[in-house]
Amino acid sequence: MMKVRDIVAVKGDKVVTTPPATPVRMLAHLLKIENIGAVVVSEDGRSVQGIATERDIVHGLTTHDSRLLDAQVSEVMTREVLTVSPDDPVKQVMAQMTQRRVRHLPVVEDGRLAGLISIGDVVKSRLDEAELETNVMRDYVVSH
Repeated sequence: MMKVRDIVAVKGDKVVTTPPATPVRMLAHLLKIENIGAVVVSEDGRSVQGIATERDIVHGLTTHDSRLLDAQVSEVMTREVLTVSPDDPVKQVMAQMTQRRVRHLPVVEDGRLAGLISIGDVVKSRLDEAELETNVMRDYVVSH
């Protein structure tokens, strides 16, 4: 059974973070230059204070209007962040992401940020797992 740690091992544990006082303008620039959809909001790069996504920026437009770009990330970020452990089964994580309608989950181990996974990472790992199972079954059938 695939676990979150298997995804992080392939993807890597690099997580882009930003402090809560960062202007949304800088957040948007960071998302663009890193070609990512979310950053973990953290003062120290190890703790999770929130998550800021493209969706948060869009929602921020409804509250802040033209002032959004000068607002701080802390004003638009998601504060109640669902996190996962490296030992969580990927199948369970996929179900949580679907039920909670989230596309990015910080991976936390021993209270410290250990990675960030996306729904794309989870789907890819499930497809890889299914392909492996198919190949094992094919090899079994051919050899018997």
